[in-house]
Amino acid sequence: MASPELGSLIAMMRAQPRPENPSVAEMRGGFEALAGLLPCPPDVARTPVQVAGRPAEWVAAPGADPTRAILYLHGGGYVIGSLNTHRELAGRLSRASGARVLLLDYRLAPEHPFPAAVDDAAAAWRWLLAQGVAARRAVVAGDSAGGGLAVATLLRLRDAGDPLPAAGVCLSPWVDLEAMGASMQTRAAADPIVQREPLLRMARLYLGTASARDPLASPLHGSLQGLPPLLVHVGDAETLLDDATRLAERARAASVEVTLEVWPEMIHVWHLFAPLLPEGAKAVDGVGAFVRERSGG
Repeated sequence: MASPELGSLIAMMRAQPRPENPSVAEMRGGFEALAGLLPCPPDVARTPVQVAGRPAEWVAAPGADPTRAILYLHGGGYVIGSLNTHRELAGRLSRASGARVLLLDYRLAPEHPFPAAVDDAAAAWRWLLAQGVAARRAVVAGDSAGGGLAVATLLRLRDAGDPLPAAGVCLSPWVDLEAMGASMQTRAAADPIVQREPLLRMARLYLGTASARDPLASPLHGSLQGLPPLLVHVGDAETLLDDATRLAERARAASVEVTLEVWPEMIHVWHLFAPLLPEGAKAVDGVGAFVRERSGG
């Protein structure tokens, strides 16, 4: 049984007015407004840095090990999201994992279509290693589109012969830009956040002239052999449920070690709502334990 807080959160989301066809600026503004309700705790240190030409922040809870790191790729359909929208979550992940989090402001569509986000994420990983962080002491993680981007980044790094991280973490990942999973229909009534048509609109903005089946856009279509262990979290009330389960199935078929957790009744990236939602806090703690185990914490 889900917590009462989940019902209150969903009711609050459903009560918010939603423009039928919002502009990119309106979508970005709405996400930024949500972030304003979930500020980063004052004891979490934030250090702005330039990472391969992109703004980024080191986010570190007290006592975070400077030799261990999470490269975090925020969600938002490759179109919205920022350092602001994911700073609170980054701070929680740092506290739970005992590692510093490098939160990257990768380029967004439609101004910068595919593969700009993949280019930026791969460059950020190489920058991280150049700072002296060992690959075996670091993890690449992300949520929603950022979860898909995390897998795409691993594919890019593997194919280029770069050292791979100790693990990857995918929270409610979007890995099929054609949105063909059956849960797009079966979970549509339950999901208060992600619906197929708006998702496909974001996919069009991101892809430009590229194919939705390019493995670096939709990692579900890529060869996953040789990837590091993956942790995949998804809620049973998500339209993206089948993205996560299909990713796990195909990774296992490629002999990749996968931990798939399907959380009953949970909504898209419930981790973001950890300040309000007990299940969000518990899920973040689980991610932290996985990162500690895999990165030597």
